[in-house]
This record gives sequence, C-alpha cells and structure tokens, in this order.
Amino acid sequence: MNFGRGPSVVLNVGGTRYSFSREVLKDFPLRRVSRLHGCLSEQDVLEVCDDYDRERNEYFFDRHSEAFGFIMLYVRHGHLRFVPHMCELSFYNEMIYWGLEGSHLDYCCQRRLDDRMSETCTYYAAEEPPGEPARGSEGKGRRPPGAEGRKWLERMRRTFEEPTSSVAAQVLATVSILFVIVSMVVLCASTLPEWRAPENRSVEEQSRYTAESVREPSGIIEAICIGWFTAECIVRFIVSKNKCEFVRRPLNIIDLLAITPYYISVLMTVFTGENSQLQRAGVTLRVLRMMRIFWVIKLARHFIGLQTLGLTLKRCYREMVMLLVFICVAMAIFSALSQLLENGLDLGTKNKDYASIPAACWWVIISMTTVGYGDMCPITVPGRILGGICVVSGIVLLALPITFIYHSFVQCYHELKFRSARYSRSLSAEFLN
Repeated sequence: MNFGRGPSVVLNVGGTRYSFSREVLKDFPLRRVSRLHGCLSEQDVLEVCDDYDRERNEYFFDRHSEAFGFIMLYVRHGHLRFVPHMCELSFYNEMIYWGLEGSHLDYCCQRRLDDRMSETCTYYAAEEPPGEPARGSEGKGRRPPGAEGRKWLERMRRTFEEPTSSVAAQVLATVSILFVIVSMVVLCASTLPEWRAPENRSVEEQSRYTAESVREPSGIIEAICIGWFTAECIVRFIVSKNKCEFVRRPLNIIDLLAITPYYISVLMTVFTGENSQLQRAGVTLRVLRMMRIFWVIKLARHFIGLQTLGLTLKRCYREMVMLLVFICVAMAIFSALSQLLENGLDLGTKNKDYASIPAACWWVIISMTTVGYGDMCPITVPGRILGGICVVSGIVLLALPITFIYHSFVQCYHELKFRSARYSRSLSAEFLN
C-alpha cells in the first residue's frame, strides 16, 4: 500500500472490524479491497471506502456487516452462499459492491438468484472501473493533467461502443446499420442470374476487382461500405483503453475477417494481374467476397437479442460441450446399430443407404433432431423400431441441458437490458439539457 502507515490495516464494515497485513491486500480476492493497495492519497482512499481514520489506519465501509461476513467465508473457504433471511437481490448488490459476480455463488444459490431475477426483471450494475472518477468527487479539487483528454477519449469510446449512450452514438449506430444492410443487399443481389454487366461476364470475371468493376455502381457501393467499416474500426481501435483486449474481442475479429478480404482481393489483382491463372480460376476471390456475410454479425453491436445470444453461448460453453458429447455418443451407437440391422444381417434385403457407419450417421443426426428429410429411411422392422428409439432419445438428450442454458439466457438478457436502460436514462438527460 502506498498510503498510510503501520504493518496492518483494519476494515470496519458496518461496525465489524477485520485486520489484515498490507501484503494480503495486494492480491485480495475482493476487487474493492484490493484497490486500497494502490491508493496514493487520501482522496483515492475515499473513492474506495466511505471514511478513513489516519491514526488507526482504519477504513470504514457503510455496508451490511452480516453479508460481508458470508463474503469473508468465501474468501477463506471458497464457498459463497446467501445469508439466511436476507433478500437475494440485496445480497447480490453487496456482492457487486465488493467485486464479486453471480458465478461465484454456489450452484444452488445461482438457481435461486436466476429465479428471483426472472420474477422481478432486475439486474444490478457493476461498479465503475477503477480508472474512472467517482461521481461524488466531481468538481472537488483541481483536475489532474490530461483529465480533459481522457474524458474526451472516454466519450468517444462510448459513442462507438454503446449505441444508446448518447444522441451521437445512436446516429452513428443507425448509419452503421444502414451500411450493413446496403452491403448485404448488394452481396445477395450479385448472386442473382439477372445481375450481369452489359457484356454478360462470367462469374469468374465478376469476382475480379478490376478498374472497370470498381467504376460500376456495385463496385462503388462496395468501396464506400468498406471505407466506412475500415474507418470505424480504426477509430474504435484508437480510442480503446486496452489495445490487446480490443484485438482479442470476438466482434472485432469478425470485423477484421469481413474487411480484410476486400483488400486482399485488390492486392491480388494488382500483383498477379487481371488475366493470371489465379484470377481465371476465381475460386479464391469468390470465397473472399463471400466472407462479407460476416458483416451481418456486426448488427450484434446494436441489438440486445444478438448480444444476449452471444453472451449466453460464451457463459454456457460447458453445457454446449456436454450437449455435443451426448449427441456424438448417441450418434456412434445408433449409426452402428442401424448399419448392422439395415445392411449387415439380411443379405437379401440390403439397404444401400446404410452401406457404412459414416453414411448412417447422417440418418441419426436428422432423426435425433426430428428434422427427417426422408432422403434415407430404414426398411426393415428392427430398423424402424431402432429409428423410433433414436427419435425419442434425441428429444430427451437435447432437452437435458436446455434448463441450464435457459437460466443463463434470462440472466444475460436482464444484464444487457439493465445496461441499455442505464444508458437510455443518460440519453434522456442529454435531451433535457
């Protein structure tokens, strides 16, 4: 700790005192407590706690003492449960204050929290990042050097990252959505047979980025859309707080995959020539052009539904893996049995559709998912009985992990909805001002 004296510090939470050494605070599991280790002045300390006693080196937190006691049990033993006879949402609010999340709760308590949040449609926002000044301390004292620049960068970042944070952010999001829609319409229309140049060029010729194709309306529209997406991506990279974290985000990777093929195709045309063997084949360029379909995923920045889907898949990857394991195990069993019953027992009534186990796997997949294309079906009585068992087993196996995924989806939706409502309130205040 860079502030205060003495070998130990005292945390006073609602009248209950806890004593710790300075080194323990550095890697303390509670984010708010660990922030005390980096405080340089009394003003920094007061942004973390409610009051401070310099003489006794004691930090005061006006929070629920019994709830903090259960949180300390988690710090010591690794298990976090709700306080008896205390509202789940109130305890969750205490968790958010100290820097914990719902995933730190034991599984039974997570279920209770999900049910309670589903009933009340409530979600508590996490505390502001450590680098942001507290609202109560605004206007007090002199602003540090560079504060105006950081404030401007933060405003720019929210304008590009949070579509509901301001009027400018909403206008920018609307323009970006229009560009995505226009680019998708052009991409879909370019695959129509009627979409031909006056000289009726072939598909391979249409995939080239020549000087003539750029001057066509579709080429001009595509160049404008690519220019907008490129400029947007560059600005968002410049104003981002953590450049490495920005590059690792899935949506930013998708943006890069959608923009890069255009420039690769142009460079290939410049360096290989318009009539090279690679250009005549056209396969590589058509694949690169079709990667523009990833632009549709850019809409996830502006719609809560797509954001909820992505966040749910991220948090439920274990359940998704478990579902895939169920399907793979059942597919191996039923495909082997169906191949044996349809092609391996009776040589006189061989079903050629089940000539091998890999071929039977396709029938198992469409049967377990109750799609049933009808392109292949069993013809023997034992095979049909096995098919019925396969369908019923598929329904049961697919339904088992759905409960876990549903609760996670509800929690993610409430979280994103609350965040959107918070920015909407700031947007309303901006209109009033």
